Amino acid sequence: MSRHVAIVTDSTAYLPARTMERHGIAAVPLTVVLGDRALEEGTEISTRALAQALQKRRPVTTSRPGPAVFEETYRKVAESGATGIVSLHLSAELSGTYDAAVVAARRAPVPVRVVDTGMIAMALGFCALSAAEAAEAGGTVDEAVTAAEKRAAGTSAYFYVDTLDYLRRGGRIGAAQALLGSALAVKPLLQLADGRIEPLEKVRTASKAIARLEEIAADRAGSAQVDVAVHHLAAPDRASALADRLRGRLPGLADLHVSEVGAVIGAHTGPGLLGVVVSPR
Repeated sequence: MSRHVAIVTDSTAYLPARTMERHGIAAVPLTVVLGDRALEEGTEISTRALAQALQKRRPVTTSRPGPAVFEETYRKVAESGATGIVSLHLSAELSGTYDAAVVAARRAPVPVRVVDTGMIAMALGFCALSAAEAAEAGGTVDEAVTAAEKRAAGTSAYFYVDTLDYLRRGGRIGAAQALLGSALAVKPLLQLADGRIEPLEKVRTASKAIARLEEIAADRAGSAQVDVAVHHLAAPDRASALADRLRGRLPGLADLHVSEVGAVIGAHTGPGLLGVVVSPR
């Protein structure tokens, strides 16, 4: 990271490792607590191990990074030559990660702008990429922040989950909403709205819900030039099939990423998750 402005994000951005390396983006890991073990996302717990734990109903919680972890990351980035840092993180409505970064930024050796993107998963990842591209073009910290915020403002994220129970357990959706979904035996579609996970629609079967997810994503993309990410947890065939259908439906499709979410988001959504991020350029 020798350029003037460096980009830091967190492990929930789920950017491909090669992409992060190419753009010099650093990621601070969140933690998954499995039983009595605290494990760093991305290095110490696999999504397969997480899915197995959830299916066995073992206790799984998540934890933000402490300020000290951010301090160490900022120090390393500064030592590599950066004179300014843009630190972009998942929604503060969903995690205390942003707050920890703000505390650490006050003690960083170079100026740090911490941004609550209001996003998660590749909705956050696309923001980090836009900031990195602005920095690579010689942009200032302010210009990189503006690029990320503009990307966030136009990005939409939609999710199908097999059950709302995991979101209810983690406090990410109201118990009344979760009970209603279970009582009606519906398959919920969710969206990211104002940094929160909110119900979007209720559909009677999984196949109809996934078809509806495709329709919503295609309508949102329209004919604009867009980047798209298809996420899943323990549902690779569903994700691959959905991605293939979207390739044929989106005339302005630029990049399409297909990836399994990491353990932190997976802990709150459960196996069977299927998500689509639509991000106009």
